[in-house]
Amino acid sequence: MEPFSTKGEIERAVLVGLAHREQPVEKLEEYLDELEFLATTLGLNTVKKFTQSLETPNPATFIGSGKLNEVKQYIKDNDIDVVVFDDDLSPSQIRNIEKELKKKIYDRSLLILDIFQSRAQTSQAKTQVELARYEYLLPRLTRMWTHLERQRGGTSTRGGAGEKEIETDRRMIRNQIAILKKKLEKIDKQMRTQRGNRGSMVRVALVGYTNVGKSTLMNMMSKSEVFAENKLFATLDTTVRKVVIENLPFLMADTVGFIRKLPHQLVESFKSTLDEVREADILLHVVDISHPQFEDQIRTVESTLAELDAIDKPTLLVFNKIDRYPEPPEEEWKWDGEINPALRLQDLEKSWMARQDHQTLFISAVNKTNVEEFKKTLYDKVKEIHSKRFPYNHYLYELPEDQENKED
Repeated sequence: MEPFSTKGEIERAVLVGLAHREQPVEKLEEYLDELEFLATTLGLNTVKKFTQSLETPNPATFIGSGKLNEVKQYIKDNDIDVVVFDDDLSPSQIRNIEKELKKKIYDRSLLILDIFQSRAQTSQAKTQVELARYEYLLPRLTRMWTHLERQRGGTSTRGGAGEKEIETDRRMIRNQIAILKKKLEKIDKQMRTQRGNRGSMVRVALVGYTNVGKSTLMNMMSKSEVFAENKLFATLDTTVRKVVIENLPFLMADTVGFIRKLPHQLVESFKSTLDEVREADILLHVVDISHPQFEDQIRTVESTLAELDAIDKPTLLVFNKIDRYPEPPEEEWKWDGEINPALRLQDLEKSWMARQDHQTLFISAVNKTNVEEFKKTLYDKVKEIHSKRFPYNHYLYELPEDQENKED
């Protein structure tokens, strides 16, 4: 199943967002900014954003007929290739909108699915995304065939027509789903065996919204080269590394980032990958403090953790990217014309952000700001669990200077 590709000329897109009873208008611009980031990650060039306020989405076309005509005229006048909606569309809505606009239509779920598919590297991630994508497509086979044709390598020759044709495709997809589920069960069994072979080492899992710096923090702690870039879902495959602080070894897992309205098909198919979260002893919830909506991102992550039955685990809330935090106006915070990082850190540690349900830390993984304090705090948390699990391994906690004192 081939993912969406923008090789060659970059396709031009317009975004469509709707404010309604369950999605207030003051949040719409923020949501569309994130949708634009998703579109950019896939390789689309966003040209314009359309918004509308309705009490409830139009059951036939999601947006009103007048707004749909406005979009139609704009894409005709401006050579637009793709229209992206910031909510999931029903099969009938997709069919009606494609019939009217005669362009490729993406809803939020399909956009995220295609990003996941373009970034999956391992057999497990590829199988998970393929399964999620087929489960997304199955109820939507009454629509135009743009996305299904891509899976068939671009062939347009089709046998039969109408309902008979749709039933044939449904049967094909159901068969493929069954095959993928069996394949995933086999992979999951192998992964469970791998996790079991790690013994009883303390496990720490990095969790957080997508693009908050988890992979950068992982690279810093494990001195490894986990892929990290400023794009959404840069990391899909869970990476586990052995980390040692002082003499104390433990395992650290970097997991896929969460996002608002993550397609339920992906949540279901990735649950086995997220076993690293469920089986972790400690969660490091990484937050991008420089993001203007980081509070909403925290709530999204906590909601997903609750869905995974992992919300009650010991958690360290790590506010990352303090080097990008908005510059404070107070002149006394400056030293030789520049922000004094020590003063800024002190202020953050006295702020409301430090008064959370979980223990909090403020760092910059890129600039290594407050990293030693982070390591010490994490060491103490790991040591607490390790000492209970291995009560006779006291030598692990002896630092070189302690051993020298004994010899004296």
